[in-house]
Amino acid sequence: MRQAFRALAVTAALTSAGLAQAGTLNIESWRVDDKALWEDVLLPAFSKAHPGITVRFAPTTPPEYNSALNARLAAGSAGDLITCRPFDVSLDLYKKGHLDKLNGNPALKNFPDSAQVAWQSDDGKDTYCVPMASVIHGFFYNKKVFAALGLTPPATEADFFATLEKIKAAGKVAPLAYGTADQWEGNQIVFTNIGPNRWQGEDGRKALLAGRKKFTDPEFVATFDTMAKWAKYLPKGYQAQTYGDSQNLFGSGRAAIYPAGSWDIAYFEQNSKVEFGAFRPPVQKAGDGCHISDHTDIAMGINSKSKNKADAQVFLNWLASKEFADLYTNKVTGFFSLSKHSIDVKNPVAKEMLGWRQQCKSTIRLNAQIMSRGTPSMENELWNVSSQVVNQKMTPQAAAAQIQAGFAKWYAPQNH
Repeated sequence: MRQAFRALAVTAALTSAGLAQAGTLNIESWRVDDKALWEDVLLPAFSKAHPGITVRFAPTTPPEYNSALNARLAAGSAGDLITCRPFDVSLDLYKKGHLDKLNGNPALKNFPDSAQVAWQSDDGKDTYCVPMASVIHGFFYNKKVFAALGLTPPATEADFFATLEKIKAAGKVAPLAYGTADQWEGNQIVFTNIGPNRWQGEDGRKALLAGRKKFTDPEFVATFDTMAKWAKYLPKGYQAQTYGDSQNLFGSGRAAIYPAGSWDIAYFEQNSKVEFGAFRPPVQKAGDGCHISDHTDIAMGINSKSKNKADAQVFLNWLASKEFADLYTNKVTGFFSLSKHSIDVKNPVAKEMLGWRQQCKSTIRLNAQIMSRGTPSMENELWNVSSQVVNQKMTPQAAAAQIQAGFAKWYAPQNH
């Protein structure tokens, strides 16, 4: 009798635990800044259409996210939905069995193949996260300064440097708001912003992965060479200038042009009164096809140990909807839906940048896929050499040679 009662109690407890999970979803994320957005805008919109499902957004600060998430996944206490960083971090989670395979998932039908690459196995056969948004790179310019000097946004590289010369000659403001103290911008906001027009975007990136191209080829050296020419247009003491300093310089009206990631739109809208516009990375010569860094940034997958996968799938379907695409793109200014849906963007600068997708071919940051796996880390190496080139401490040729040598040390297709 006692054993029978005990067995019945265990069954009841398990059933209760299952019922407690039903209709409740928890989202893991590193986007702590988006907590109010999720709680006040996105989740209420989802709940309106799906009143039987409760969703909680439970972010962890970015530096701790990877380790904390891994610990919770190992302990079986992680949320039902996992916000996915691009490429290797999420690929590692998938390889460890923490993320469900989504091949053929209906939510993926609303996304082009190019949007899914950041959350696929190297061979492209398995997909494990539903794409949410990307960031786009280009340049911001101070409209008042441009108007006063009779300038228009430059379209070619020659136009770009002619514009910098005119701003420098006027002597009122710094031509370019960029410094090398923090280093990361040298790769993520400069090298992989201006370079795709030289290495033909995805063609050049895939040629490096296939071993058909090397970093010492002319198009990559030329990108470093262009960066070296920036030095004469930077503020005095730019070697000690941080990312925050550059934001302040442009936001206070003391610089005319700012090499930008689209996420900076929201910063300047909130912290500056400068009226600014955006222009694409200049092409080599008039008539050339253009390429933009449209970098896949954020996605979402299902925890393979979730006890409520049916509702998790309902949520993924909503992430793939036009409603979510509109809300996210307009509320998280500077982050653009990766879906095929047509979006009416309200912010004029964001609208301008998103419009470049219709004019140019999109590519991702050059070294984001596979290239930064080895030792030395190409990401860190690119930070270093890009800054050294702008600081006039390293030649463009030496920078390219260092990146190539590091790549060839561990990546077999480059060993020939």
